[in-house]
Amino acid sequence: MKFTVVGAGAMGLRFGVLLQEAGNQVDFVEGWQPHYDKMKEQGGVYVTREHQNKHLVPVNVYTPEEYQATDADFVFFELKQMQLTDMLKRCQHFFKDQYCLTAMNGMGHVEKLLQYFPKEKVVAGTALVATILTGPGEVEFVGQPGAGTTNWANYTEQPDDKTKELMAELKKANFNPSLKTNFMGTLMAKVVFNSVVNTLCTMFEITMGEYASFDKANEMSRQLIDEAYDVCERAGVQLVNTREEELASVNHVSLVSNPHHYPSMYQDMSHNRPVEVDYINGYFVRLGRKYHYEAATHNMVTNLVHLAEKTRSARTK
Repeated sequence: MKFTVVGAGAMGLRFGVLLQEAGNQVDFVEGWQPHYDKMKEQGGVYVTREHQNKHLVPVNVYTPEEYQATDADFVFFELKQMQLTDMLKRCQHFFKDQYCLTAMNGMGHVEKLLQYFPKEKVVAGTALVATILTGPGEVEFVGQPGAGTTNWANYTEQPDDKTKELMAELKKANFNPSLKTNFMGTLMAKVVFNSVVNTLCTMFEITMGEYASFDKANEMSRQLIDEAYDVCERAGVQLVNTREEELASVNHVSLVSNPHHYPSMYQDMSHNRPVEVDYINGYFVRLGRKYHYEAATHNMVTNLVHLAEKTRSARTK
């Protein structure tokens, strides 16, 4: 298959490089000029896994304006929520008959993608996979090959042959894919997960393992999980996990899979980049108010993350 990966950041490179190594054709479209320039200069991206075996992986990388190919099977969007609107405008000239694929964090992207792609060709998912963009032209894969899982669903909730072919390629690339028929429930499970781990670790500048080892972590996690599930129930969203299963997932990933990992939101804050909390905890606040429910804990966490973001930025200027 052929993939056009829009956004050659940490996760875009993780998916694209491993799909390429599994025998697929992959083009990368990147909007951050220093990253694009570095990859062009060195002829690819330097990849390490668990801080070992640094090696150059050749990649095809283009700016949105110079990319013209319309023959991909999937246009794969891996961006920050705040970047998507602009990148869709910059890339729309090469959208033709491709399927749209995304595993972006947070919520808000699907509605934007549906403005450019028909609902029958939209596939979205979630990835419990940790990756770090360590600098322009360099990426660190966290975990051994095969670590982590991914979950996917068609927007129509009716898997077709093309989606099943996609699952086979993702399996060959070691992403442990699972194809679901509950679109919103599949996506929201990761938003719930991130509303606990990403935000609290970012606020206190700690690893996932440090958070989950705190003796009150379960109590804190459960408060956020319960509130998120209360919102989803009012909105008619059936989540794929029970509340207990979601808490178990938070603990397993934090204590067993990635205990030394700083979540992506912390990586953004530590580099004074805007964070996605408004699309994660803030999403539950907005959705809850639509159904006359106040997600007070998520509202507090959203504001506290922005406070941490503001004070850290002021200290590092």
